[in-house]
Amino acid sequence: MSGTETGATVWLTGLPSAGKTTIALALAERLRGEGHRVEVLDGDEIREFLSAGLGFTREDRHTNVQRIGFVAELLASNGVKALVPVIAPYGDSREAVRKRHQSAGTAYLEVHVATPVEVCSVRDVKGLYAKQAAGEISGLTGVDDPYELPENPDLRIEAHEQGVEDSAGALHRLLIEKGLA
Repeated sequence: MSGTETGATVWLTGLPSAGKTTIALALAERLRGEGHRVEVLDGDEIREFLSAGLGFTREDRHTNVQRIGFVAELLASNGVKALVPVIAPYGDSREAVRKRHQSAGTAYLEVHVATPVEVCSVRDVKGLYAKQAAGEISGLTGVDDPYELPENPDLRIEAHEQGVEDSAGALHRLLIEKGLA
């Protein structure tokens, strides 16, 4: 692989437990196998290390998304495929990240992992839906806090209707179509 590889940010947005990280990790493995430089910017890890101290107000969520967008664009502009499985519940926050990439001339793809809340709550990999139902937490995206559906994502993945490999494959095909893989 040459040092002139085209980087890109692939932002996977969707509800908690939609399958964003699982799909990103499967795609990362596939891309690395092809010799691409890849980083997965997991939302939970970013919150712990880059956005510690931020809460879950609209303003804090916006700040978190902008920080992640900055890091993703930095990586992408240096030839890395930045896979970003982060909820990013607000359309204006996602659009600001897209505009940052556009102004830098860096490829950006928005992927909506469109798993319905009913399926996410059954998966509930972190126990968030159960905690919210029990009244232990509030502000759960898609339940008692807003999630603004992407209007025109580059790809919409119905992860509840297909397996992880098929979902990652659909995303891989999109990257190939866009000349990014």
